[in-house]
Amino acid sequence: MAPLSIDLRSLNAHERTVLEHILSADFDGASQLRNQLDRTEVTAVWGPDSVSVDLQVREPCEHAELPTELVPVDAHVHDPSGTYIGEILVWTNRGATLAALEFAWVTDDMPTSLPTVMHGRLSWPS
Repeated sequence: MAPLSIDLRSLNAHERTVLEHILSADFDGASQLRNQLDRTEVTAVWGPDSVSVDLQVREPCEHAELPTELVPVDAHVHDPSGTYIGEILVWTNRGATLAALEFAWVTDDMPTSLPTVMHGRLSWPS
């Protein structure tokens, strides 16, 4: 399914919090990606009621130099009982700018919200 275009909007509080948490990890390019957050806009959702979104960063911005398009952070999501239910993936545009925020779930039902950050972990439901 192709992403559904929306009117450009800023990151909402949940998107920004999850991105800040993931980008707080220590990896090459993390600081450049963190510095892009104030210039990041949501351009599309991945489907009706999806919390996964496409992103674009307004230029000018400092580009990262990641060797892959996927940010190298294991961002596992657990429910309150500690059961693994998925992970958050952050995608880049050729390793340079933020391109997408994906909630990849392993449950039967698609999540309707992003996880919350609690005690340094991503927890769901919020």
